[in-house]
Amino acid sequence: MALFTRLLVVGVTVLAVSTAHGQDWNLVKDEAGIKVYLSDVKGSEYKAYRGVTTVKADLPTLLKLQNDVAGSCAWIHECKMQKMLKHEGDKTWTYAQFNTPWPVTPRDSVMEVTTRQDANGGATRVMHGVPDYLPPEKGFVRVSELEGRWVFTPKKAGEVEVVYEVHTEPGGSVPSWLCLLYTSPS
Repeated sequence: MALFTRLLVVGVTVLAVSTAHGQDWNLVKDEAGIKVYLSDVKGSEYKAYRGVTTVKADLPTLLKLQNDVAGSCAWIHECKMQKMLKHEGDKTWTYAQFNTPWPVTPRDSVMEVTTRQDANGGATRVMHGVPDYLPPEKGFVRVSELEGRWVFTPKKAGEVEVVYEVHTEPGGSVPSWLCLLYTSPS
């Protein structure tokens, strides 16, 4: 399966399903080398999402794909646009807009992403929603909470295990069943 396709499936989108606060991961799909898990999150009607796969690429290539904030919108599910707001040291602030199914109002999000190198030679990118970083955008409902992470673990030469975990509170009115229906990989 192509690298972009795997990343698309693994990184459905921060809008997708409601972090890494999930405790008990339940495997809901295991297909084509991609495992998808869901977990209840205490106090939320939205589930946490976890995707796990191994891609044939090296770590610098994967990080370069993610660092191309505007370009990565092409492989993020229902991403309308995305841009970097600020970069400082190991932190990046991004703004993104997402298409949503009728009758849900389109969403936008503002994230702080912290990248750190791991002792195993991999990298972890921790995502934290900062909804008040920018004023509200007309025609969009701001994602009110977002916590997640990407974990890149080098395996054998030329392969990296990619784990994506996220939990969001989409803001406004979105039935939790619609999030699962709309984002379930087929």
